[in-house]
Amino acid sequence: MKFYLSSYKIGNEIRKLKKMIPKNKKTALIPNALDCYNNIERRKQSEQRNVKELTKVGLDVEILDLRNYFNRSEKLKKKIKEFGVIWVMGGNTFVLRQAMKLSGFDAILKSMLKKDNILYGGYSAGICVLAPTMRGLELVDHPEAKPYGKKYKTIWEGLGILNYLIVPHYKSDHPESKRMNKVVKYVIDNKMLFKTLRDGEVIIIEK
Repeated sequence: MKFYLSSYKIGNEIRKLKKMIPKNKKTALIPNALDCYNNIERRKQSEQRNVKELTKVGLDVEILDLRNYFNRSEKLKKKIKEFGVIWVMGGNTFVLRQAMKLSGFDAILKSMLKKDNILYGGYSAGICVLAPTMRGLELVDHPEAKPYGKKYKTIWEGLGILNYLIVPHYKSDHPESKRMNKVVKYVIDNKMLFKTLRDGEVIIIEK
């Protein structure tokens, strides 16, 4: 699996992104980090903005709402096979992690890691969730946001696909930028591996 991990939106490495696109350009756009926000119109605008940006680089985009696959992981496993690209939007990392767990997306994604014809891309929460742990992110995201029900405990474990936490929006013109300084202090104090990204910057991993 290849990774295009942007701090915010599509980032400044569009040429490299185009080169990374696999033969199967069908793209699953996952917006579930936004599930805790009640402004439906704003959510639609955000989804459509992402669709437009990804379509511009040559991708064939379909919105994949993980809520439709809660407790139906076998159905999601079958659906995911249609896509060559997975793009995960920003929002609340803890909500995104919960959606990944309830749908079985977390296990499905890990089972695909050795496939070199799959591209995982995304930004903000969509890249933070790849870390071993999400400790520290409570300084910027609400871990108690529970759009799927209070019965579900907050998940503090990340996907563990990376061995470090990516801290996005660092020293950037973004509303969360100042709070990201607190996250950086937390990870340093707790001797955690991390990398910072300013908005526009991208981490590219090609295995």
